[in-house]
Amino acid sequence: MTLSFFDQFMSPSYLGIPLMALALSLPWILFPTPSARWLNNRMLTLQNWFINRFTQQLLLPLNPGGHKWALILTSLMLFLITLNMLGLLPYTFTPTTQLSLNMGLAVPLWLATVIIGMRNQPTIALGHLLPEGTPTLLIPVLIIIETISLFIRPLALGVRLTANLTAGHLLIQLIATAAFVLLPLMPTVAILTATLLFLLTLLEVAVAMIQAYVFVLLLSLYLQENV
Repeated sequence: MTLSFFDQFMSPSYLGIPLMALALSLPWILFPTPSARWLNNRMLTLQNWFINRFTQQLLLPLNPGGHKWALILTSLMLFLITLNMLGLLPYTFTPTTQLSLNMGLAVPLWLATVIIGMRNQPTIALGHLLPEGTPTLLIPVLIIIETISLFIRPLALGVRLTANLTAGHLLIQLIATAAFVLLPLMPTVAILTATLLFLLTLLEVAVAMIQAYVFVLLLSLYLQENV
């Protein structure tokens, strides 16, 4: 019984063919496409308003040089939110619970920000490894610590997203199993458990959106240090 709780995190396959690519490409079909009419419908208007507001908030602390990243950061935000929200539906697979996928998104983007900093302003980029006014004896130790913290950043990005979504899915499945088992034995307790499950589901909807926002926000902060 304990092992079956983790079956939902297994990568789906059909006749030995991995379906991860299908799970990643399917959410893009759900986005409303722009129309050629003068007036948009309500769904498209709401989507455009959300994208504009998010892009403004994301690019507010960035220099004009970092505004080139607006398209990729906004697209990544919408992609992660859609994957996380679709994963809350029954009998669905959440690709962002796979650490390999999250690291595949985090490492190249983090590495791109570091390379941009080393190319455009190498002195300032290397200056982040040693705070100003550091005592001479602590210089080697602080350089090692700051270098380690720099390389831990993509790992923290991937693990944070994976751990939050995995924990939420496990809690939902545990409480749903408890409510199903308690229903014939103690209906009152089962109803209370189902109420708790509903509240937890609302919380997981918020967590799915917040974690996608935090992932992109931290990438923008890393970019801000290097542009």
